[in-house]
Amino acid sequence: MLPGFRSTLGITLLYLSLVALIPLAAVFLKSAGHGWDAFWTAATAPRVMASYRLTFGASFAAAAINLAFGFILAWCLVRYEFPGRKLVDALVDLPFAMPTAVAGIALTALYARDGWVGRWLEPLGVKVAFTPLGVLVALVFIGLPFVVRTVQPVLENLETELEEAAASLGADRWSTFRRVLLPMLLPALLTGFALAFARAIGEYGSVIFIAGNIPLVSEITPLLIVAKLEQYDYVGATAIAAVLLACSFVLLFAINGLQAWSARHNGLEGGL
Repeated sequence: MLPGFRSTLGITLLYLSLVALIPLAAVFLKSAGHGWDAFWTAATAPRVMASYRLTFGASFAAAAINLAFGFILAWCLVRYEFPGRKLVDALVDLPFAMPTAVAGIALTALYARDGWVGRWLEPLGVKVAFTPLGVLVALVFIGLPFVVRTVQPVLENLETELEEAAASLGADRWSTFRRVLLPMLLPALLTGFALAFARAIGEYGSVIFIAGNIPLVSEITPLLIVAKLEQYDYVGATAIAAVLLACSFVLLFAINGLQAWSARHNGLEGGL
């Protein structure tokens, strides 16, 4: 056993327990303390169910959009040289660096009825700000870097000789992508999708400004938790929080499984 292993492990577990495990366990214990009937009633109320549908539906749609366009952006950044490529590469991380409240205000100003983009969409009958569509736009904005930064390193490590070999054997570009590149990129794509989906479910700051927060229409689940707390409805707040926390754990295990699969897959490809 390495010197200092036990003390280091003890300090690590203590810190992890104080920062994460105990607070998370408190949510489950608090929600369970009110009884199953109270928990079920609070977690399945019509207003809460509407927020689930919007939150999970918009998060899934945003992650799917980011999966497609994030892959295209990562492909362009890796495979092509063009003026301003480094600037575009740096701008990908902008949603990471920008405070979420600032992002929400900026998107609202952009897509409002009198905004730079909203004033052109409004005559076409497309209303973004203060609608579920606005929620989707905000979630796409904050989730894009997760796909790009997950796929980009894998693309950089791909050997172009594989594509050249496929082309020399008569495969067209689509066949080369589908049979050679996609199997190697699939673990990274799924991981990026899961990360973007998980981030979108818990997003709050960038959404509340552009959503309008209309009950049963454009109210997201994290906002509903805050509203319950402001009303001193601790049963409802902890019940909804427990549902989101359980979903987060499921996504966490899925992401870890995808990353392990990706590591094994890339190791196997390297060995071959």
